[in-house]
Amino acid sequence: MQRFAPSTWPRVLLALLALGALIGYFVYPTYPNYDSYYALLWGREVLHGTLPTFDAYRAPTEHPLAIAFGALLSLVGGGADRIMVGATLASFVVLAAGLYRLARAQFGMTVGLIAGALVCTRLDFPFLAARAYIDIPYLAFVIWAAALEAERPRRGAPVLLLLTCAGLLRPEAWVLAGLYFLWIAAPATWSQRIRYALLTASAPLIWVTVDAIVTGDPMFSLTHTNSLADELGRQKGLAQVPGATVHFLVNLDKLPVLAAAIAGLAIAIVLVPTRLGLPLILLVLGIGTFFLVGLAGLSVIDRYLLVPSLMVMVFAAVALGGWSMLRSGVRLRPAWGAAAGALVIFGVVYTLSHVTLSSFDQELRFRGDSHRSLEALLANPRVRAAMKCGPVSVPNHKLVPDTRWVLNAGVNEVIPRSDPKEKARARRGVAILTTNRLSLLRQGFDPDDTSNQAIAEVLPPPGFKWIAATAYYGAYARC
Repeated sequence: MQRFAPSTWPRVLLALLALGALIGYFVYPTYPNYDSYYALLWGREVLHGTLPTFDAYRAPTEHPLAIAFGALLSLVGGGADRIMVGATLASFVVLAAGLYRLARAQFGMTVGLIAGALVCTRLDFPFLAARAYIDIPYLAFVIWAAALEAERPRRGAPVLLLLTCAGLLRPEAWVLAGLYFLWIAAPATWSQRIRYALLTASAPLIWVTVDAIVTGDPMFSLTHTNSLADELGRQKGLAQVPGATVHFLVNLDKLPVLAAAIAGLAIAIVLVPTRLGLPLILLVLGIGTFFLVGLAGLSVIDRYLLVPSLMVMVFAAVALGGWSMLRSGVRLRPAWGAAAGALVIFGVVYTLSHVTLSSFDQELRFRGDSHRSLEALLANPRVRAAMKCGPVSVPNHKLVPDTRWVLNAGVNEVIPRSDPKEKARARRGVAILTTNRLSLLRQGFDPDDTSNQAIAEVLPPPGFKWIAATAYYGAYARC
């Protein structure tokens, strides 16, 4: 029986991962998250020749590359949202391949395979992909930039181009691009330096230009993000950031992986100190950027630690697969391999005992079922007829982009009842309510807000009468 050559396994495993992502795409037909739906909406507005409504009630921060992609997908029509999910799942496969390449370039194929496996088994990452979060393509751009640089130092334009794409999705990449420019500029010619400088500056310049054209304020994204973080209670004082850093990394990587990463970092310092470079730089810069986000008063959420969490996986892979860097015949090699195998078994047992796969299944099914339930409600003839009486109102901002996308509606046609400016208009038209427990908790009611106003937003408004219902939502109307 013919056996695979060692170099064949990465290709086989990548093909299996791609097949798994394709199967997951059809088994769990999910839809984009809040931010990504706005990228589609803004892209559609651009195609219609109007300026994107960045200043809509509790709209997320704009991301230029996401809007451009949303505009491209909007050409397809109503199915663009599912295509966006498919593209993000493909980005996840590309991300896993990039993490393998980066770890392989620094520490060898075995460590690379383990790092790739770790990102696939940290369920937060495939869940983000299944919901079309822009974080996944952002991470793919950053990790592949690092992988290309690790394979050929001072590679130049290809790395900067990837970091430019990343910088059009998240501004943290501007720091990486700036530092990389300093690294490659010293030995470069003046003509190369000029080209590198233009590439490095292009992402922030495009971002502020888009803000200036749409809002008149080139710093709109920064000020809007700051005010939105304050409104949603996502700000933390600088003193809270260290604790949040540890807490978020444990949540993203899980405690055994974080512990293994600490050991792996120590091992790498002793065995291969010259190979630490890029993973350690990305780890330190990622945590440092997270501190700067907290200092600036922006949203402090776990997704801003995704890059360092990936580097934690790389160093954990060193702890588990570092034995492969030892020469054959070294006594420590088989003992280390056996200990690593025992740790893997422990990790599997720990994961199975601490992760409820049924809840993951429930969350994914809810994302698909609830969206189709909303589509069915909004397609009901009685609901369509009642829309002539006034705007469609939803409890708060969470259902606004989904509803607008399904209805192909403008910013003034779907309004949140939580917006004080829309109180008068919300007295007539169609009121959408969340009627299922999951939809109530995810999209209707905030358990931390028990004010009379918050409760009123999830109840039928005065004078409205029931006209239709589906499994997750109900519709009331008043003319």
